[in-house]
Amino acid sequence: QVQLVESGGGLVQAGGSLRLSCAASGRTFSSKAMAWFRQAPGKEREFVAAISWSGGSTYYPDSVKGRFTISRDNAKNTVSLQMNSLKPEDTAIYYCAARNSADDFVYKTQYSYSYWGQGTQVTVSS
Repeated sequence: QVQLVESGGGLVQAGGSLRLSCAASGRTFSSKAMAWFRQAPGKEREFVAAISWSGGSTYYPDSVKGRFTISRDNAKNTVSLQMNSLKPEDTAIYYCAARNSADDFVYKTQYSYSYWGQGTQVTVSS
């Protein structure tokens, strides 16, 4: 089992920055692909960023590319999401997700992930 705990959410003005962190339990973190998703009220869960188990591959949708950066520290069992140039449309609950990964790939769909955190609220005011 893997437990994921997100932190770092909050209220920020448009154009500002936030850094989300996800702490994972367990000794197999380095073999897990990780990702961030978000869900705004009344909308479906949306893919935000993914990173392979080595950190060598990352992927972003066009909506956040160039503004968000995902990174991981396998020694500390953490994955982070640096969010810059935030927009009101980035407002959502942000979730950290993990999956076992025998290959060094990134995964973009929520159904690929077995483990989820409880989420952290990000609110961007205009």
